[in-house]
Amino acid sequence: MLGLGAAGVAAAPYVQNGIDSFLGAAAGKDPTGVTGLLPNSSGFRYYSVAASTPKKTGQTYRLTVDGLVDRPATYTLAQLRAMPQTRLVRDVQCVTGWRVPETPFEGVQLSHLLALAGVRPSARAIRFTCFDGTYSESLTLQQAGRKDVLAALRMQDKDVTHAHGGPVRLYVAPMYFYKSAKWLSGITVTDRVQPGYWEELGYDVDAWVGRSNGRSDTPTV
Repeated sequence: MLGLGAAGVAAAPYVQNGIDSFLGAAAGKDPTGVTGLLPNSSGFRYYSVAASTPKKTGQTYRLTVDGLVDRPATYTLAQLRAMPQTRLVRDVQCVTGWRVPETPFEGVQLSHLLALAGVRPSARAIRFTCFDGTYSESLTLQQAGRKDVLAALRMQDKDVTHAHGGPVRLYVAPMYFYKSAKWLSGITVTDRVQPGYWEELGYDVDAWVGRSNGRSDTPTV
């Protein structure tokens, strides 16, 4: 696997368009970060916990909002684009140590989608599922209501690519990047926090940046 990673680094300029299928098939569910050895031009590293992920287009993509809500809904990409958009420019920080500074994200505030759905009084948390069929994440209802939590449609002033989790990914600006689930397909309102994929393997459920690496970032509403 390490040899494969080293070869990938050397060949990166020639195989950038094949990052998704190549790394997904080669690395599978790899928590060590070997899947991140092949760089791409945006400064990000590629991570996936699924062997492969289907691609969704503007015609096939759907985002479902359900659970403890009065008005469950399913949105197309066009419907999400027609909603009010919020643009944030923040550093992206991975728990493994790498950072991409001043990265623009743009999308629909999660709080807007929850308001449209009508969250019930018994709600306490949100569970996020992804169309890779494997990944999941969670936030408390209070965290989900922050203005810097988005269903992101654009990243670095371009539509979110498939390799970066598009057409729509979660973006939780004040938390480590594993909370920003790629390939977002489901937003389910629940009565309790259900730990996500990495939390089941020991990662923090509340992943505020600075909590474990000495940075002084302080979450603010």
